[in-house]
Amino acid sequence: MSVARITKSARTPGSVIVISAPSGSGKSTLVKRLMASVPGLVFSVSYTTRPRRRGERHGKDYFFVSREQFGRMVAAKEFVEWADVHGQWYGTSEQQIRKAQQAGKDVLLDIDVQGHSQVRRRLPDAVSIFLLPPSYRELERRLHERHSDAPEVIRRRLQNARREITRWREYDFLVVNHRLSSALRSLQAVVEAVRVRRQAQQQRAREIQKTFGGKDE
Repeated sequence: MSVARITKSARTPGSVIVISAPSGSGKSTLVKRLMASVPGLVFSVSYTTRPRRRGERHGKDYFFVSREQFGRMVAAKEFVEWADVHGQWYGTSEQQIRKAQQAGKDVLLDIDVQGHSQVRRRLPDAVSIFLLPPSYRELERRLHERHSDAPEVIRRRLQNARREITRWREYDFLVVNHRLSSALRSLQAVVEAVRVRRQAQQQRAREIQKTFGGKDE
């Protein structure tokens, strides 16, 4: 299924869409498929202080910066959200988001529940999606079947999931990833809905109104 780009004025900024989920819910896979299937949607690349891994590219996977530069950006309030994750800092640049929006692109942010709370304060018009697993047992099964984490890491991820799952009320849309195909269709439908919000279509509506000879009240 492909989502067509809803027509809007070139002067209309894009929207910000946040997606969060407990680890093992299938978020990374769904985000990749959503990005591949929806035109006009760009992924927000985070800044980080962690070392670059083999194969990673600056500006594509992350913006790799020193702790000093990151600290200056925090002090200058350049991030819509940032966090210390296992001793390394990660943040989302407001300038990067605004630039994409002004180009008419919708921006997708893949961040955790703490980051979502920060984004809500800085960008109140942002739309948020919480991705849920069908159940605790199913999440546990998926984490074990990935064969990528040690048992203690899996236990920690499940403990974190117990806390994160309680935050679902803070989100605008809830998508249960029972099957990838149906979850992807739901995410595409959310993007479609975001693109026909009044905020996204108001400039076009004014332009249409002008053709009727009426005044913009």
